[in-house]
Amino acid sequence: MDRIDALIARLGVPIRDRAIIAQALTHSSWLHEHPDGVAGHNERLEFLGDAVISIIVSQELYRRHPSDDEGLLSSRRAAIVSTTGLADIASRIGIGEALRLGEGEASRGGRVRPSLLASGLEALVGAVFLDLGWDAVAPWFAGIAEPELTSSLGATALKSPKSRLQEWTQHRTGARPEYRVLEAAGPDHEKVFRIDVMVEGASVGTGLGPSRRIAETNAAAEALITLTARDTADAADGDPA
Repeated sequence: MDRIDALIARLGVPIRDRAIIAQALTHSSWLHEHPDGVAGHNERLEFLGDAVISIIVSQELYRRHPSDDEGLLSSRRAAIVSTTGLADIASRIGIGEALRLGEGEASRGGRVRPSLLASGLEALVGAVFLDLGWDAVAPWFAGIAEPELTSSLGATALKSPKSRLQEWTQHRTGARPEYRVLEAAGPDHEKVFRIDVMVEGASVGTGLGPSRRIAETNAAAEALITLTARDTADAADGDPA
C-alpha cells in the first residue's frame, strides 16, 4: 500500500475516485518533475476546498455555539481556517507524509510546512466534495475538525498574536506596534525573514518566518510574553502600570 492509499484508508469515507485524491496531494513542484504522473497539481482543488471548508465550519459553529454573537463566531472561524488551524487538522490525519512534493520542496521540510499542509487539506476537501458530494464531505470534515469546532476558548484567546498585541498597545498607549524587517536572507523560494516589533520605541519581540506575515506573527507572540511578564513584575512591585 503506497502513501496515498494509506491516507485514503485513514479518511474513513468511501473514496471512489483515487485519481482526484492523488491530484489533491500533488504539489506543483512534483508535477514539474513528473509531468506525466497525474492530470494536474492541486491548486484548483485548493480553491474549491477553501470555499467548502468555510461553509462547513460556519454551519457547524452556528449549530454548536448558539449563544455566540457574530463577532465571536467569526473569530472562531478565522482561527480554524487559518493556515495554522488547517495545518493542525492536516497533521492529525497525516496529510504531510502523503503529499507528492518535488525533491527540493521535500528536502526543505515541505511535509511539515504549515502552508503546504493547509493547502493540501483544502485540496483534499475539494476532492472529497467532488467525489462524494456535500452529504459526505460535510460530516467527514466536521469529524476531523471536532476539537476545533467544540473549543470553548473566548474571543481574546482566538485572536491572532498581532491582533492581541495591537489591542494591548491601543489600550495602554493609544499607539500601534511597529514592525521592522531586520533581515531577509536566502533565495526567493526559501527566504527567511527576521522581524522586530517595537512598542513605545522599545523592542519587545523578534520573530523568524518564511514570510513577513509569519515572522511578524511570531514577533508579536514573543512580545506578548515579554509584556505579560513585565505586567506581572510591575504588579508584584506595586506599580499600577
